[in-house]
Parts: sequence; structure tokens; C-alpha cells
Amino acid sequence: MTTVPVPVLLAAVAVCAALPVLGWSLFSGAGAASVQARENLVRGIVAPGPTGPVARTGPGLLSRLVRGLTPRGTVTRLDRLAGRAGRPAAWPVPRLVAAKLVLGLVAAAVGLFLATSSPGPLTGGVAILATVVCYFLPELLLHSRGQERQEAIALELADTLDQMTIAVEAGLGFESAMARAGDNGKGPLAEELVRTLQDIAVGQPRRDAYLALAERTGVVDLRRFIRAVVQADQYGVSIADVLRTQAAEMRLKRRQRAEEKAMQIPVKVIFPLILCILPTLFIVLLGPAVMDIAEAFGG
Repeated sequence: MTTVPVPVLLAAVAVCAALPVLGWSLFSGAGAASVQARENLVRGIVAPGPTGPVARTGPGLLSRLVRGLTPRGTVTRLDRLAGRAGRPAAWPVPRLVAAKLVLGLVAAAVGLFLATSSPGPLTGGVAILATVVCYFLPELLLHSRGQERQEAIALELADTLDQMTIAVEAGLGFESAMARAGDNGKGPLAEELVRTLQDIAVGQPRRDAYLALAERTGVVDLRRFIRAVVQADQYGVSIADVLRTQAAEMRLKRRQRAEEKAMQIPVKVIFPLILCILPTLFIVLLGPAVMDIAEAFGG
């Protein structure tokens, strides 16, 4: 009778324990209260249906267990990254936390199985590296999506400020200009403007709502614009002059960023040129000569 090695048994137990959490993280939907709150923020406040208000449901046992196994700093970091990524509806923070644990456990179990099958320093190093990468994979994906969203906001900022400047000069107030820019736009900046106006509509002070917009997006240019708007509101400066100045500055910075990226192209082309094109060129040009020399000296 053959006995099962202890590391293999532990790996099997870890995989079996991770499967229920994996199923919950992939197929569990958001609660009814979360769904209604999200719909209210996106499409406006809706009246309760004929069945009455939606009952508030607390987190389940599995959700509390997953949060208990995750450090509070990790949950805070995931929440901040999710905010900068636009809080994708398919990946709320509890599901991200569960995905980190599941991926880490599965990778650790598979790595332990491979390390016991073929022991060696290389196998152990690969197993540890794969476990670390799988554990931080949700954060890496969120960070990448957040960077793309920040670049889109920075790209749209100049045009949005131009629209708001035209609206303010036509006689609208600053918040009305924000609402018009948010309604006409389709990108992440328009979504953030609409959310800021919704925060003001539910009673949040304007200054706090503007600062929350700058903190939530993490875009440097937008943060500078928000500070200028807050100072103009505090000292009574004309908002039209602020918008005109900021729009011109954003257009200048956008042009400078485009020129900077254009100047980086020759440097970036060097690496594929050296690694891919030049070796092939040398083989094609020098290959026949090398073969002739080898035949001459070998024969």
C-alpha cells in the first residue's frame, strides 16, 4: 500500500479549500441594495417599486471570512485602485479580495505539487514567484486599468474645459456647465463630473465634492484645476477667467505630452531594431559568406 506524501496531501487540501471561494468570487452577484444604489447613481434617483424598499442585506459568512484573512491595508489599497479604475461593476472590492486569496492558494498548491514532484532550487523559485504574481495579479490589473483611465481623463480635460468655458461665457453657472459637459461627454471624465454633481445634489459641500473628484481620479492636471476652482470660489475670482486660463494651459500641456512621446519613438525603436532586425539582416548578408569560408577552409 502506497502512502501519499504529506506535501501532496496539503496541496490537495489547499485546492479543495480554494474551490468554494473561487466559485463565490466568480459567480456571486452584488447584493440587491448595491445594485439599486449603483442604478440610482448612474440613472438618477428612482422611486421604490410596488414591493417597497429593498431590504438591506449584510455581508455573508464567507465574505466576512475572506475579509478577516486579508489585512486591512490590502483592502484599503484595493478600494483606492478600484476607485481610480472606475469601480468596474463586475469586480467589487470583496470579489477582488477573494480572487487574491484564491489565486494565491491555487498557485501555492500547484507550486508545492511541482516542487515535490521534481525537487530543486529552480522549481522552488518558480513556484514562489508564480504564487507572488498570482496573489498580486488583481492589483496589477486594476493598476493598469486605472492608468488607462487617468490617461483618458487627461486627454479629455482640455476639450471639456473648452466646453465649460463656452457654457459659462454664455451665461450658465459653473455647476450647470459641468452638467452640460457631463451630459455631452461619453468618457470617464464625463462620468466623474456627473458623479460629482450627484454628490453635491445629495448634500455634500461643493468644496468637498470637488476635492473628492481630484482625489478619486488621481490626475495631476485635474487636481490642479480643482484647486484653482476652489480658490476662485473662496476669493471671488471670476470662474470664466479661471476656466479660460486652465483650458489654454491644458491644451499646451497636451501638445507638450504629444511632442514628448514623438521624441521618445526613436529611442523605443532601437531595442526591436537591435534584437529583431539586425540579427536577421546579419544572417542574410553574412550567412553565405560564412558558409563559403567554412567550405574553403574545411575542404
